[in-house]
Amino acid sequence: MIEARHLRVLRAVATTGSFSAAARELGCTQPAVSQQMKALESSAGTTLLIRTGREMRLTQAGEALVRHASGILAGLTAAEEEVAAIAGLRAGRVRLVSFPSGSSTLVPGALAAMRAEHPGTRVSLVEAEPPRSVEMLRDGDCDIALAFRYGTSGGEWDDLVVRPLLTDRLIGLVPDGHRLAGAETVGIGELAEEPWIAGCPRCRRQLVEVCEESGFTPRIDFATDDYPAVMGLVGAGLGVAVLPELAIESVRPKGARTITVEPAIEREIVALTLPDLARVPAVAATLDQLSLAAAR
Repeated sequence: MIEARHLRVLRAVATTGSFSAAARELGCTQPAVSQQMKALESSAGTTLLIRTGREMRLTQAGEALVRHASGILAGLTAAEEEVAAIAGLRAGRVRLVSFPSGSSTLVPGALAAMRAEHPGTRVSLVEAEPPRSVEMLRDGDCDIALAFRYGTSGGEWDDLVVRPLLTDRLIGLVPDGHRLAGAETVGIGELAEEPWIAGCPRCRRQLVEVCEESGFTPRIDFATDDYPAVMGLVGAGLGVAVLPELAIESVRPKGARTITVEPAIEREIVALTLPDLARVPAVAATLDQLSLAAAR
């Protein structure tokens, strides 16, 4: 295998015309130059230099290799500079996927901090809910997935690096004129006879489990994953709901009141990445900024 260091020596010999002059240019000894040229000829499987008097002359194979060496070494130098820029956070990209309420609360501050501290690193954002976002990470379609889970499902993320960010409590929503609108804390059983607005079957599963543990099954009249729509339906007096605290932070309820519901329904917010990606400086820096944003 031809090594880049051998190509540099060959080019120096071709430029200066001798081993000793090449050694002076490269800052090494003449025997070192001779040794590396022997190694290069061994790798190439043919003679590359012929001694003519005090000078060295390239063979046809040597001329061909020198001709290619300039482009190879220039490309290698460019590659080294680009990698160094990425490693030093002067360049690079991070592909982030997030669920909507995370996109509107945690992500903006984290990305603004990344842009301020590392302007050469570009972070892109697309939205997807778990488990789709986790599938995208495993398929190589993103570098970081902002995700959530209710409880701890054993083993589902064992192959990933999990950065816990925060615990997000679900908050109750009732219409302004509701009998419980002024209450600070409400047992979920007190809402047993109410019509409910809930999300997709996966998102509502935890709510249904908590309600059933309290002795009732919620009557779900409306189903939507759009948080502003949920707030609008509650504000119009069409039912009650529970929403993540992050969602309520991002959309101001109109015509609805927030109440604390017991027992607590909580989801764990995390940032996920692959073990190899976690060692990439730009990915590690983005994870750190997401942690800082969650702590504010």
